Amino acid sequence: MDKILAERYRLTEQIGIGGMAIVYKALDMRTGHNVAVKVLRPEYNRDAEFVSRFQREAEAASKMTHHNIVNLLDVGMDGENRYLVMEYVQGKTLKEVIRERGRLSAPLACQITIRILSALEHAHRNGIIHRDIKPQNILVHSDGHVKVSDFGIARIADSATLTRGDNVMGSVHYFSPEQARGETVNLTSDLYSTGVVLYEMLTGRVPYDGDNPVAVAMQHIHGTPVPIREYAPDVPVSVANVCMKAMEKDPNARYQSAREMASDLRLAMEQRGVIPVNPDKQAEEVKLPKPQISVNTNGNGSEKNTAGGKKNIKRRRMIILTTLCTLAVITVLFFGGWFIYQKVMTSATVPEVIGYTLEEAQRLIARQNLKSEVVIVNHDEYAEGTVMMQTPEENTTLRKGDTVVLTVSGGPAGQTMPQVTGMIYQDALTLLQQMGLPQVAAKWIMSAEIPQDTVISQQPETGTTVYKGNAVELTVSGGVAIVPNLVGVSLADAEAMINAGSLALNGVLQYADTDEPARNGLIASQVPAAETQTSANATVTLTVYRCPAVVRNIGFTLDIPQNESGSILRVTLQAENTQTEYQIMSLTCDESNAGTRNIPIELPDERNYYCNVYLNDTFMYRQLLQEKANE
Repeated sequence: MDKILAERYRLTEQIGIGGMAIVYKALDMRTGHNVAVKVLRPEYNRDAEFVSRFQREAEAASKMTHHNIVNLLDVGMDGENRYLVMEYVQGKTLKEVIRERGRLSAPLACQITIRILSALEHAHRNGIIHRDIKPQNILVHSDGHVKVSDFGIARIADSATLTRGDNVMGSVHYFSPEQARGETVNLTSDLYSTGVVLYEMLTGRVPYDGDNPVAVAMQHIHGTPVPIREYAPDVPVSVANVCMKAMEKDPNARYQSAREMASDLRLAMEQRGVIPVNPDKQAEEVKLPKPQISVNTNGNGSEKNTAGGKKNIKRRRMIILTTLCTLAVITVLFFGGWFIYQKVMTSATVPEVIGYTLEEAQRLIARQNLKSEVVIVNHDEYAEGTVMMQTPEENTTLRKGDTVVLTVSGGPAGQTMPQVTGMIYQDALTLLQQMGLPQVAAKWIMSAEIPQDTVISQQPETGTTVYKGNAVELTVSGGVAIVPNLVGVSLADAEAMINAGSLALNGVLQYADTDEPARNGLIASQVPAAETQTSANATVTLTVYRCPAVVRNIGFTLDIPQNESGSILRVTLQAENTQTEYQIMSLTCDESNAGTRNIPIELPDERNYYCNVYLNDTFMYRQLLQEKANE
C-alpha cells in the first residue's frame, strides 16, 4: 500500500478497521512524522446523517487536548473520502496487552483505569460522551503512557449498533444496559463501560459473553456477573466493589462522574477500607436474644427467695454490663492504637512534586519512605527533567514502600528536518511554522538558472534532528531583475516602475534641495543605478528633489497614549490610492511625552496623503492631511 491522501499523507499500512472507519498508519510528508489516518468507510460517504455526525464530532474532538487522549491533528476530505488525522501511538491496544498477559495485577489495572477516567473527565467537561469505551480503544504506548482513542467517530455508532451484524462484536461486550436497550445515554454509560474494562483487566475475561450480540446485550440488561474474587481471589474487596458499583444496572446507582470513580479507586488502592457496592443498602441490624428470667409463681417460694432472685438478676445484669463496657473500651483502645499505628508508623503522605526536577521529586518522595517510578514523555513546555504529573496526587495517604508514578518531561520532541530545498519559499515557510520553527531567516540571491522564490539551500540540513524554536536559514533564488532608470521621473511614477519590476522600495526617502520649483517631487538619484542586474525583491533607495519655496508643510495631530509606557509609536505617510508607506517618525511612549502633539510633516509631492499610526506595529488609526500648502 502506498496511497497518498490529500497530497500530504502517504498511507503505508492498514492498522485497524471498525464499524464506521478504517485506520491507516501514514507518513505526513510535510513534517516527516508518522500519523494515524482514520477514513470514513466508503458506504457512508453519501449518508447525510453519518457525514453530519462525522464532521460535528471531529470539531468536538479538536477542542480536546489531554495527555491521556489521542490528539486530533487534522480533518479533511480527499475526493469523497472524509478523514481524521490523529497522533500515532507506538505500542499496543489494552486488548492486546490482556491477551498476552492474561489478567493484570490489581494495582496496574487501577492505574490504567484512573488514566482512562482522567481522559473521560476531560471529555465530559467538554460535553463529549465517548460511547465506545473498550480495550481496543485504549492505547498503551511503548513507554507505558495510556491514551484513549476514537473520540469523535465513536458516537456515530449509537443509533444502529445492534443492526450492523458482526461489526458490533467488539463493542457489545462493553455496552451499558441503556445502550443495549437503545435508550439515550449519558456520561454514566462511559463509566459502566469503564467498569467492564476494569473487570476484564482484573479477571482476564469479560463479564458477559454469548453466541451473538443480542444474547450478550440481554445479559447486560438482566444478568449478574460472576464476582471478581471468584476468578481473582487476590483482588482487594474494595477494588472489586468499585468495579461492581460502576457496573450497576441503574445509571443513578453508578458513579456520577469520572472524578468520583477515580477517587474511590485511589482509596481502594490505599487500603483505607471496604467501599460498599451500594451505599444505599444498609446492613441488617443484629438482634441479640433477650435473657429469659423465670419467676416462681406456684406459691412454694417465699418472699425472701423472690427478693433474692431479683438481687441475683440485677447482679448478673451488672456483671454483663460491666463486661460489655470493658470489652468496648478494650476494642476502642485496640483499634484506636491500631489506627494510630497505621497512620503514624506504616502510612505516608504523598508530597506535591509537580514542577520539581526529577532529583528533587525523588528526594522528597524518599523522605516519606515511598518509592518512585519514572515515565519519560516528551513535552514542548516543560523543561527536560521536570515532573509534569504524579500518580497518586499530592496529600494522598499510602503505605510506606508504595510507589508514586512520576511523569517526567524528556524535553521537546526531536523532529526530522524536512527537505525544503527546491520548494517555493512561502510553502517552505508555512511548513516550518507548522513544525514549530518560526525563526526563519531568508537570504535572497540573484540567480538566472533557478526559478524565482525557489529555496536553493537550507540550514539545518535535511535529516538533521531539530527542536521547536530552533532557527532556520534559507537561501532563496531572487531570479534576475533589471533596475529601471528612475532619475527625473515623478515619485508616483517611480513607485509604479519599481513595483512592476518586482523590486522593493526603501520606505525611507532621501531628499536633495533644489531652487527649481519644477523639480520638486522628481527623482534626483537612485541606488542601485539604472540597468543594474539584481535579484527580485531587492530594495531600491530613492533621493527626491525638494524645493523649499513650494514644498507643502502640513501639521498632523498625534495622540500619544498615556498608559502605554515603553510601547513604540510609529507614523507613516501613504499617498492616496497607493500601498506604499514612507517612515515619518518613531518614538517610545513614556510619561514625559504622553498627550496630544502637533507634528509638522513635509509632503514629497502634490498628491493627497494620509498619516497612519501604529502602536507596537498594530494599526491604530489614520488621518487625511487636508491642510492647505504653506504660502
